[in-house]
Amino acid sequence: MKRRNFLQLTGAAAVATYGLSAAARPPAPTGVNAYRQARRFADLPCGRIAYVERGTGGAALFLHGAPLNGFQWRGALDRLAPYRRCIAPDFMGLGYSEIPERQSVAPAAQVAMLASLLDALHVGQVDIVASDSGGAVAQMFLVRYPARVRTMLLTDCDTEPDSPPPMIKPVLDMANAGTLANDTAKWLTDKNLARATFGAAVYHDPAILTDDVIEYYVTPMVSTPLRRRQYHEFHKALAPNSLAGIEAALKRSTVPVRMVWGAADRIFPVADAAYLDRTFARSLGVRQVPEGKLFFQEEFPDVIAEEARRLWRVG
Repeated sequence: MKRRNFLQLTGAAAVATYGLSAAARPPAPTGVNAYRQARRFADLPCGRIAYVERGTGGAALFLHGAPLNGFQWRGALDRLAPYRRCIAPDFMGLGYSEIPERQSVAPAAQVAMLASLLDALHVGQVDIVASDSGGAVAQMFLVRYPARVRTMLLTDCDTEPDSPPPMIKPVLDMANAGTLANDTAKWLTDKNLARATFGAAVYHDPAILTDDVIEYYVTPMVSTPLRRRQYHEFHKALAPNSLAGIEAALKRSTVPVRMVWGAADRIFPVADAAYLDRTFARSLGVRQVPEGKLFFQEEFPDVIAEEARRLWRVG
């Protein structure tokens, strides 16, 4: 029987809506330069994997969305490093990870990469915090390595019935046509274009995409012909549905799972969170972020930190 700590709505998924509380004295935010200086690399069989690590104690693994990298979680790392050894890798094909030409960047290969990374860092179990396509990888990691996951905090992300979501079909079409990298590279010379298109679609306030943030996200993915091909391959690998058939295994999971969802997200609607709430046997319900779009985690890191601490029972 599921544990319910939040309101029941019409006998279906527990979906609670809370205000956007903030810590009285939030830490000074980590900027691009500080994050860049903190970046490390792990030499693994699949390549040279970029990651940032902060804090000590039990490990927490932060999985970003596309076309972002681990920098997406900088605010959460600022707030959660006192409680966990926070590890934020860059997925293969995105960010600053460097992999050979024939290395797969499909979700299953990302799962294997994460397991290899945790082995290299001498990490057994983790609390997973995930977003977007990283949420699909998180679910696959849970099924493949159930003993390695203590808890899971999922934000707007793929579900088996909604992967890939219809709203990203134009992006996948550009990847298949080989034009996505060129279109993305335009953001480096026209930052306002990035904010008006991509930014407006996935952030409540696109101004969070400052010029240096855009450069940090975009530059590595379009830096060489190989990286552009890998950027395309990452998106091409999102279809067909990598989560097909996973529901039964998720229903058997005994891992506590909490969903935190942007209520203004048009890509992954709140119905996807409700589906996950019904599916996980130990779901702890859904918190809606009223103004949140797909990448609200960057804008409202206090919400992520608050929910993670509750889930981890710390602080």
